[in-house]
Amino acid sequence: MQQKRLLVLAAGILQVPVIKKAKDMGIYVIAADGNQNAEGLKYADKGIVVNITSEEDVLKVAREERIDGVIHPCSEVAMNVMGRLNDELGLSGITREQAIRATNKHLMREAFERGGAPSPKSILTKSVEDAWTQFQKLDGDGILKPSRNSGSRGIAKVIKSGRDEENTSKEEFCRLYDIALNESRDKSVLLEQFIEGPEFSIEIIVWNGRVNVLTVTDKKTTGAPHFVELGHNQPSCYSADEVETLKAAAVAGVKALGVNNCACHAEAKLMDGKAYLMEIGARLGGDFISTELTHLSTGIDMVAAAINVALGVEPDLNPKEEPKGVCIRYFCPKPGTLVNISNTEILNDAHVYLWEIYHKAGDEIPEVTSSLSRSGHVIVTEDSPQKAIALADKIINEVKFETV
Repeated sequence: MQQKRLLVLAAGILQVPVIKKAKDMGIYVIAADGNQNAEGLKYADKGIVVNITSEEDVLKVAREERIDGVIHPCSEVAMNVMGRLNDELGLSGITREQAIRATNKHLMREAFERGGAPSPKSILTKSVEDAWTQFQKLDGDGILKPSRNSGSRGIAKVIKSGRDEENTSKEEFCRLYDIALNESRDKSVLLEQFIEGPEFSIEIIVWNGRVNVLTVTDKKTTGAPHFVELGHNQPSCYSADEVETLKAAAVAGVKALGVNNCACHAEAKLMDGKAYLMEIGARLGGDFISTELTHLSTGIDMVAAAINVALGVEPDLNPKEEPKGVCIRYFCPKPGTLVNISNTEILNDAHVYLWEIYHKAGDEIPEVTSSLSRSGHVIVTEDSPQKAIALADKIINEVKFETV
């Protein structure tokens, strides 16, 4: 049987598990990244340095390499490129049209509305003045966000309720709008109804029109104004009814988007017992959620499943390992110049599955305004998610980052 050939678009640290898994599955892996020093290039059978956001450049590579499938895991920058390859080469996976809909939050909201999937009220603003005018009409607080971006970049809460926090002034509103505009890949900004409540993600594999929900992830964030994710746990600690509500919303959202033969990472909130979809990525989720947490908590190899659907092969969604409680937490020390890191020996705990610290003495520690601002992570497994959370939080508090 001829060896399958898979193109992996992007080869950073989040893509390394996908590249390694595909090789373990006996697949010939071509990894492509614009950065010649991308970590994943060295693990692939062939590494190619190319602008992965250029449809024509990547299409040329795909044809030359005679690929059988393409996957763009844990990222959204080249989703339209992946869709174009699927269209032109007749590959399994989402179309270019679906990729655009799944990466543009305004088009996504329109699809949710047409499909009856629950989501917040959303307005595509025409300008900062238009956004301010619309904000005055909004019932309650709002969120400004780029219509195209990920990783919490450019997102900010704007306040008009005056209940717990001071109302956002016009000057501050304009400043936050400009940040969202600068972070938006298509230079447009959404103003959305603010949903007050806990955050979740729902991990999904779609195959031949069937939406298979693997698990629900609880999220911990910084809260307002930027809502940067500080950690995740699986399985969810919420009630069975709440988990089913989230799953149903995610399934409705995937069907409304019309995507097929792909992994999906849906983000949602719960408010007053109702689920609201924040967005759905037609890809594996980042932050190690899809690549590590899901197999640890369910026993299902989500990465292998996503690789198979990209190659047009039916995925195996049966558990292959004993499910555990799992939690990831991110190190976010006080901003300043990093002088010293101590007590790292606590990371030698047998329940620590994986850890990494991104900085060394002398580095500048930034304020946490997006997922790019975090300083490291630790993943732990335990008998239950509650025990995993307690241990991960203990480790985060006891590893000491000294900044000045």
